[in-house]
Amino acid sequence: MTSVPELPGTPLALRTIEHVRAHVTESVANHSFRSYVFAMLHAEHEGMRPGADFDPDLLFHACAMHDLGTSPKAEGVQRFEVEGADMAAAFLTDHGVGAAGADLVWEAIALHSSPGIAERRGPLTRLTRAGIGMDFGRGTDAVTDAQGREIHDRHPRLRMVASLVDEIVRHAGRGALTAPRYSLPGELARERGEAGHPTELELTAAFSRWGE
Repeated sequence: MTSVPELPGTPLALRTIEHVRAHVTESVANHSFRSYVFAMLHAEHEGMRPGADFDPDLLFHACAMHDLGTSPKAEGVQRFEVEGADMAAAFLTDHGVGAAGADLVWEAIALHSSPGIAERRGPLTRLTRAGIGMDFGRGTDAVTDAQGREIHDRHPRLRMVASLVDEIVRHAGRGALTAPRYSLPGELARERGEAGHPTELELTAAFSRWGE
């Protein structure tokens, strides 16, 4: 059986882990780290080679920081995916990552909730969306039950879906452009406003492979 990938231990990766934990809830941080592990397992399942077919370091940063926009420290003037992408790119640039790498991470984060678009924007964006989706129970064929248990032992779920929806809806209420209609934040905010808790995303996740 393929071993479960570890989070990278480079100096920048360790700073990223610290940065994420300082900005988002523990539940959302764990989701972000699981998304990277799932993305790596998906890449291996697809026969993609780290370093040759995709940059594993950039994949880690994209997955780890994809929900930074839910942070109270986000500006609250654009949808959370875009603000998270801006925050991640600024963090990477401040830590010496070149413009090309930071831009790839920006794109992967900005498009992570855009089905049918993210999959066509190169391996980094595609793998980022795949890993995130796998943490919601979508497309998990690459993961054994034993791997799933180990991943969740390392990074517990802590009612991840409800916690994440709470943060997205909170951010969506911060400004006129934070939740455009038919966007993910727009739809989650509408569902919470019309029907209350839980949203369709939460109901679907509750009956998925991993549960909430």
